[in-house]
Amino acid sequence: MSRIQNILDKAEREGAVRRVHTVGAAARAAVVESPTAFIAPPPIPVEPVPPPSVAPAAGRVVSNVRLHPQLIMAADDGGIAAEQYRALRTRMLHADNGASVNVVLVTSPGRGDGKSITIANLGLTMAQEQQRRICVVDADLRQPRQDRLFGVPASPGLADVLACDATLDDALIAIEEYQITVLPAGTASARPAELLGTSAMRRTIEALRSRFDCILIDAPAAIPLADVGILTPLVDSIVMVVRAGVTAKPAIHDAIASIDGTKLLGMVLNEATA
Repeated sequence: MSRIQNILDKAEREGAVRRVHTVGAAARAAVVESPTAFIAPPPIPVEPVPPPSVAPAAGRVVSNVRLHPQLIMAADDGGIAAEQYRALRTRMLHADNGASVNVVLVTSPGRGDGKSITIANLGLTMAQEQQRRICVVDADLRQPRQDRLFGVPASPGLADVLACDATLDDALIAIEEYQITVLPAGTASARPAELLGTSAMRRTIEALRSRFDCILIDAPAAIPLADVGILTPLVDSIVMVVRAGVTAKPAIHDAIASIDGTKLLGMVLNEATA
């Protein structure tokens, strides 16, 4: 029995996710159980331990930001939550027989599955432990969260870059003490899908590829919106976040069917018991 079947069976025992018989052969490498520490994470200490210095890849440099308490990797205390994020990072780095994964889109079947928290913590893990240049891009132009999680200004951001109202350097925010760069969603747009489908979005991703070792894209839920389908051709891989005890069987089926299965690295089961 595959690990992805095991993890979904575990979610079934916790009361919500029913069995999904096939999720694609490509979902073999990045399957991870995300711990219940997501529900009640430890507080962030006032004085974080600084990571090894990595020069920012341009953009505005800020410091002394106030991170959301659920960004537990900023204060990695060696607990089970930190270990699970490190395991996820390792599996992603070694996915596809060791091939480099540069642009990763993270989505979920629906709202409230924890994808934004997962992305932010994963980005911190990669940046601080691997000394790699990491950029978190908030491409959820409908309900952005990364600016609030990282305690940075919401704009200018991605939407402003795509609308030619700001340059990429204007929008990128390098958080000095955590060695990570954030591209917030920016000014709200009445037509987010149209913005994501422009040639400007393709150029933006290519520009980010030239500056960073890994780009983590916070995308909207896979269904019923068209945004993920628009972004998929621009990315190298996709990770699906599923919430134990909440995400329903039809939603998982529909979400998997809506994406390019050849790019699916795997699924993160969020809020599962140890």
